[in-house]
Amino acid sequence: MKATGRITLVTGGARSGKSALAERLVLRHGPQPVYIATAEPRDGEMSERISEHQRRRGSGWITVEEPVDLAGALMRTDGRGARLVDCLTLWLSNCEGSADIGALEITLRQQRSPVVLVTNELGQGIVPGNTLARRFRDQHGWMNQAVAAVADEVWMAVSGQPLRLKPALVSLDEPV
Repeated sequence: MKATGRITLVTGGARSGKSALAERLVLRHGPQPVYIATAEPRDGEMSERISEHQRRRGSGWITVEEPVDLAGALMRTDGRGARLVDCLTLWLSNCEGSADIGALEITLRQQRSPVVLVTNELGQGIVPGNTLARRFRDQHGWMNQAVAAVADEVWMAVSGQPLRLKPALVSLDEPV
């Protein structure tokens, strides 16, 4: 059983336009959205990426910084308007193998307010050359599948262009 909050997942490669797409999707739900930031400014390059996102969004957003307790941040902000989680990939990395994807699924199903989540599409490249990287890629793929299963909508950004994946135009369960 799902509460009334619409769940949307936006995926894509690096610099594909997924964050800008997700921002547009959140703004469909009204003004004063909440931005749940999972990034931590651990170096100058990441600080610049964070600043770039902040400049693009402007001042109309409420920002909640939460690199690890994503389910808790979603529960604390539910009822305050539409939320944008950017991004699941960084959250999974921040959790260093202890991310509770099951708790995230349960929390998403309980939301009353809309949630748009951004993630990366990691499994389309070469197979990583070390065990740790392969393990992360696999866990990330399973996370994306779990969140996509809960989501009402799934979008993919490709070269700055939106592609809606769910709901599909055609059901694979229908006879041909």
